Amino acid sequence: MSVRSAGLLLFRRGPQSQLEVWIGHMGGPFWARKDAAAWSIPKGEYAEDEDALAAARREFAEEIGTAPPDVDYFPLGSFRQGSGKIVTVFAAECDFRPERIESNTFSLEWPKGSGIVRSYPEIDDAAWFSESEARTKLVRGQLPVLEALLAHLREAG
Repeated sequence: MSVRSAGLLLFRRGPQSQLEVWIGHMGGPFWARKDAAAWSIPKGEYAEDEDALAAARREFAEEIGTAPPDVDYFPLGSFRQGSGKIVTVFAAECDFRPERIESNTFSLEWPKGSGIVRSYPEIDDAAWFSESEARTKLVRGQLPVLEALLAHLREAG
């Protein structure tokens, strides 16, 4: 059975109606000095009997530190990641502007084998990026999510 995760992809129209998406930089020592392919949609795992949209909303709040906008979300689809994890993504158009980013944390022994366990934020930064910027920042397994959003927007006209 694959691990299941759910997330939210917020988008807006920026200057000159250019598409922008809200993504977060992954926290912890592995991602600390990386920028390219080190950002993700806010997402997290959920139980088989849990509603995917409810899980996506919960995970967004945990990773960003602010409740997700109360807007209408639509399903973008489910996307298999390189790890085998299946991520179900919902999207919505809104101009989200939180006062701060305050993610929940996870514990990790670092450096590995040192016996020193520290807490790190799951997301250490989040921001709006243009479509072209997002293509370089998103982890490779989430580029199909961006493509699905673009296809949906083309179809919606």
